[in-house]
Amino acid sequence: QVQPVESGGGLVRAGEPLRLSCTASGRTFTGYNVGWFRQAPGKDREFVALLDYSGRITDYQDSVKGRFTISRNNAKNMVNLQMNSLKPEDTATYYCARTTGWIRTPNQYDAWGQGTQVTVSS
Repeated sequence: QVQPVESGGGLVRAGEPLRLSCTASGRTFTGYNVGWFRQAPGKDREFVALLDYSGRITDYQDSVKGRFTISRNNAKNMVNLQMNSLKPEDTATYYCARTTGWIRTPNQYDAWGQGTQVTVSS
């Protein structure tokens, strides 16, 4: 199995937190950098955060910097996204995927999950 599974989404009020999880099967993420993306209706898929294979180097898009934290537990084949101080504009379907590079473009990633929905009400 190559496709990871995202979980943890839901409906929250503005200012509240959510923690998303991305669980891989077997060695899907072993040795790969893993990213989180999001896509709202009518918009392009947007880069959110990236974590290197060791869990030591990160990259965030400016709109989530200081609010979101990406982490991984390689022993559990899991990558997490802690989202704090959520805003209505964070509403989207959130996806995880892997890459061998250090880049923000979705077409450089594979092993996409099906996504988990995050809805933030005002």
